[in-house]
Amino acid sequence: MNVYFIYSLMTIDSASKPLHTPELMQFGISYISSFLKQQGHQTKLIVLSRVLGRRNRNIIDKHLLRFKPKLICFTAISSEYQFITGMAKYIKSRYPDIYLLVGGPHVTLNPDKILLDDFDALCIGEGEYAVLELVSQLEKGNVPSSIPNLWIKDGSNIEKKPPRPFIKNLDSLPFPDRDMWQEWIEERPGSKHSVLLGRGCPFQCAYCCNHALKKAAPGTYVRFRSPDKIIEEIKEIVTKFPNQREIYLEVESFGINKKWAKQLCFKLEGLNKKLSQPLTYGANLRITPNSDLESLFAACKRCNFRFVNIGLESGSQRVRREILKRNYSNEDIINAAALAKKHGLEIHLFNMIGIPGETPADFKETIKVNRKCLPDSHFTSIFFPYPGTDLYFLCKKRGLLKKSLDTEMERTKAALDLPEFTRKQILKNYIWFDYNVYKGHKPIYEILARVFLSKIRSKSFLNHSLRRLSHFVFLKQLRSVLTKK
Repeated sequence: MNVYFIYSLMTIDSASKPLHTPELMQFGISYISSFLKQQGHQTKLIVLSRVLGRRNRNIIDKHLLRFKPKLICFTAISSEYQFITGMAKYIKSRYPDIYLLVGGPHVTLNPDKILLDDFDALCIGEGEYAVLELVSQLEKGNVPSSIPNLWIKDGSNIEKKPPRPFIKNLDSLPFPDRDMWQEWIEERPGSKHSVLLGRGCPFQCAYCCNHALKKAAPGTYVRFRSPDKIIEEIKEIVTKFPNQREIYLEVESFGINKKWAKQLCFKLEGLNKKLSQPLTYGANLRITPNSDLESLFAACKRCNFRFVNIGLESGSQRVRREILKRNYSNEDIINAAALAKKHGLEIHLFNMIGIPGETPADFKETIKVNRKCLPDSHFTSIFFPYPGTDLYFLCKKRGLLKKSLDTEMERTKAALDLPEFTRKQILKNYIWFDYNVYKGHKPIYEILARVFLSKIRSKSFLNHSLRRLSHFVFLKQLRSVLTKK
C-alpha cells in the first residue's frame, strides 16, 4: 500500500530543498517508514513549512496526485500542530478517501484535544506496530478498529485502545529510512548524519516531555541499542554517503550507562581504524552529581569524538533544583567542562533564559558559569512552555498564559512576560549573551557578529529576510562566522 508522511519545519531556506543537513531528519516517522517498507509497502515524504503559505497546497497536490496514497501519517511538535491541522483540513476536503493519522509527542501528551480536528485517528506512543496494523486493515478494505496505541473515530464516537508496551528490543527494528529524505536535502559544508542510540530518558526535567511520555505505555522506557547494531548502521551510512565525515550520536545522555557507552566507544575506535578517513563524533551528556567522567572522556577521545553537548540550562542552582528539577552543582558543570577540554573535546553548552520564577540575578549566574567554562559554542534559547510538560502547567497555574502562545519565533522570542523578569529584559539578555560571556576571550568582531545574529533571530521580519537573501556572498560569509563551532 502507498503511504505518505508529512513533516513540517518552522523555517526553511527553500521550498524544494528545505533541509540543509541530514541531521535534521525526524527519527519517529523514519523508523515507521522503514518498518513499513520491510513489510513490502511503499512510502514517501512531504516536507512543508508555514512560511510557504498557500504554496504548501501546491506541493501537497503535486505529490498526492502522483503517488495516490491510501494513508497519510502526520507528526508535529506542539508549535507546529496548528499548521499541520490546517494542512490536514485541506487534504480531507480535497481527498476525502485518504485516511489521516497523526502522532508524535504533542499528540501523545494531549490526545483529548486532537480528534476534534480533521484526523481519522491518532497514535499514542511508539507507532511502528500500530501503523503497520492500520495499514494492513486499510489494505484489506476494512474499517480500522481495535488497534492498540490508536484512538479511532467511529462516527460520533471515539474508539480508544490502550497502548502496547514500549518496544523492548530496539535492535529488532530496521534502520531508519534515510532514502525518503534525500530529495528534500541540499547539504551545506559541515552537515552530518545522526544515528539514534536509544529511546527514553530517566530524568525528570520539568521543561521536557520525557517525564510524561514514559507514562504513555507500559514497559521499560529507557532502552539502548547494542553497540554492534549501531556500528552496522554507521557502516551503512558510510557506504551510502562516502563523503560523510561526522556522525552525531543521538541519545538523551551518552553517560547514563557508562559501561555501555565505553563499549560503544571501543567499537567506534575499531571502526575508525578500518576507514581510510576516520569519522568524528559528538553526543549529548547530562551531568549528574560527582560524575566520574575521566574514563568516559578518555574513551571518547580515543574513538575520535570532536565534541560533547552539556546542558547547563541555568547557572542558578535554585532555579535548577526548585523549578527545572535538575540536580547538580555549578562545580559539577565547571569540572566536567575542564575535564573534557583536558581530553581535547570541544564543549557546547545548552542555556535557557526566561524560565518562570527566574530573575535577572539568576541569569547573571548563567553568564558567570559560562564565563568559567568558556564553551566552544553554545545553544541558548528563550524558554517556551510546551503543552503537557510540568512547566506548562506551572505557567498555567501562575496565570502566565493569558493568551494563545506565539509560536512563530519559538525559543528566539520571549513567549512570557514574567513579573520577575520582563519580556524586554529577557530579550536584551538573549541578544547580548555572547558579548557578556566571551568579552575579553574572543575577537570583538566575532562577538558582535553573533550579537547581530541573535538580534535577527529575535525579529520575525529580519529573520525571514536574512533567509531569503542568504545567497548573497556577504551573508554567506557572515553565516560562516556566526555558525562557527
